[in-house]
Amino acid sequence: MPASLTIQLVNQSTSENVYSYITGLAIQHGMARVFLKADGTSLYFPEPPPAGRILQPLTEDCAIPLGPPGNSVTAIIPQMAGGRIWFSVEDKLTFLRNPGGPGGGAALVEPSILNPSDPNADVDFAFCEFTLNNDQLFANISYVDFVPRLPIALTLQTHGGAVQHVSGMPPDGLDKVCAGLRAQAAKDGWPWDRLIVQRQGQARPLRALSPTHGDAVGASFAGYFEPLVEAAWNRYAQKQQQQQQKPHHRFRLPLLDRGPEPAPPPPQPQTVLRINTQSAHGTLKGIVPAASPNQLVIGGEAFARPTTADILGCNSGPFATGGGGGAAAVRNAIIPRLAAAFQRGCVAAADVPEHPSHPATFYRAGGPANHYARVVHECNLDGKGYAFAYDDVQPDGGEDQSGKVNAGDPRVLVVAVGGGGAYVGDRMP
Repeated sequence: MPASLTIQLVNQSTSENVYSYITGLAIQHGMARVFLKADGTSLYFPEPPPAGRILQPLTEDCAIPLGPPGNSVTAIIPQMAGGRIWFSVEDKLTFLRNPGGPGGGAALVEPSILNPSDPNADVDFAFCEFTLNNDQLFANISYVDFVPRLPIALTLQTHGGAVQHVSGMPPDGLDKVCAGLRAQAAKDGWPWDRLIVQRQGQARPLRALSPTHGDAVGASFAGYFEPLVEAAWNRYAQKQQQQQQKPHHRFRLPLLDRGPEPAPPPPQPQTVLRINTQSAHGTLKGIVPAASPNQLVIGGEAFARPTTADILGCNSGPFATGGGGGAAAVRNAIIPRLAAAFQRGCVAAADVPEHPSHPATFYRAGGPANHYARVVHECNLDGKGYAFAYDDVQPDGGEDQSGKVNAGDPRVLVVAVGGGGAYVGDRMP
């Protein structure tokens, strides 16, 4: 794996004022917070402000101007973990420094979509994520928090010549997402439409938030997934075999022929949840034991009933992961697949024998599901993109849903912003 990688930043918008920022943790510099400078090659390590002073501006303007529509700018990134490539249009982004960051540097305050007082709250911005280390480049487009107005597409070419492409959305992708959210709200009465952020006086929406962040805009989904949880618990509840009770008689009448005893009823088949951990732990079975009716026990691991907040966030309640091996490793292999089955609304489906299941079983009508995720996938040209934390869960041999590119021998990563000329297919632009 090279110590650096070439990235082509392409302006496929209609604006001449598009800026990019590249941030991350510098693996070769003690995991300190790092920016690429405006020249796209030099590194800027933000120094921590003095103790007690917070929200201090950067001492360097790290905005990389992309130039006019159709223009391409080359950047060279070092090995970085937790990297992001940010884009903004018309306005630059504001990053702030706090003391106590990793590697002895500053802690970075990134643009927020949830804090109305954040200086970036009204800025049209987007980002994709990446990590470049000794093993590989891994990059993806993300809608886990929100859908931006600015679409992003990724194209990775390896030294062997292979190409991977993630299409993203067309220029009006956000408008289509908003139309889908409004249609779902009209259908089921839940506040999908209130996830749309549209500033007063603006003709187009600015972004659409994930329902995970619905409370920030008055879109509460409290209680939404609970009927699906109840359906799952009912489906996988342990069946009680009723014993045939023999009649009791005060007096025995030996001369009376009562005939043969009736046959006991046949045992009821037990419906089990099957989770393919796609690991050495294999496929595990789960039931709701009669002795513990509030727990779903999968492979010996007990899971409490999740709330809607647990399901949307994928990281609280029964979906909180833990470190270490042994039982923790088994549980950590179950959690992504179980959480994804709830998100996709198929955890209790009678025609799904095992999870992860085929995408045709996702987001079907008739019950709770993350329709934000459904709409996001429908509006991406190739159907790909992280719409929730475990959206990379797929059946063995299944097609990727998450909108990622990765390779151990990357040659160049092309990151296009704006959606102009968006296409489907694994080829270079």
